[in-house]
Amino acid sequence: MTRKPLIGLNADFRAAARSTPAFAYIASGYYQAIINAGGIPVLVPPQADEESVSRVLDAVEGFLFIGGGDLDPRNDGFMLHPSVHPMDAARETSDRMLMAEIAERRMPVFGIGVGMQLINVQQGGNLFLHIKEDLPEAVPHFDAQDVNHRHTLNVESDSLIGRVYGDGEIRVTSRHHMAIDEVAPGFRVTARCPDGVIEAIESEMIDWFALGTQFHPESEAASALDIRIFEEFVDAVRDRNQDAPAKEGDEAYRLVA
Repeated sequence: MTRKPLIGLNADFRAAARSTPAFAYIASGYYQAIINAGGIPVLVPPQADEESVSRVLDAVEGFLFIGGGDLDPRNDGFMLHPSVHPMDAARETSDRMLMAEIAERRMPVFGIGVGMQLINVQQGGNLFLHIKEDLPEAVPHFDAQDVNHRHTLNVESDSLIGRVYGDGEIRVTSRHHMAIDEVAPGFRVTARCPDGVIEAIESEMIDWFALGTQFHPESEAASALDIRIFEEFVDAVRDRNQDAPAKEGDEAYRLVA
């Protein structure tokens, strides 16, 4: 029987208010998609130091970055645009530490929404801060009245996204006001909205499975094809784990030690 891989998922964070304590939280669609794809989700609240990040990543075999609020552009040397609503600083600090270590380890990673933007920024790309201003001809990518706002995609056939969706018109749930501008070195665009806005990127590095979707395959409106993205991710984590040398504490290690 194939062992289910452990997949880390970061959590969103809300600071304490007058009537509520601080708490970390995550939409159920993310971890349920990992379960349905054959993985075991491990929820990771914001971490405060690099040692804790390292220990967390020692324990998991892949990582999923969830969607959420905006990355603060000031952390990348840009001014704060009025439309930007930064995520809590505790989450962003933790996410950036996690992503830096994941990249160093070449751990399989999948980023959704701002998770994709984080992968791109951490690897040397940058972002449009507000699609309506930066790309005024773009179609709407956010509808405050519809959390399952959908639009079509054009995909590259020779890619994971192309393998999942195949030929024909594709509609996905996508809600965002920021988007990738310059793609990070080592990555390529594998899906765009017909208006040109980047909706998926994939690593071209042979030693690193790294995938990002601006759209949300975990949403309640997700199709059976959307869910296959998680299956591809979990399969990649499983394959990498099978190829890796056994570590102390693993069953495989005990068998060969």
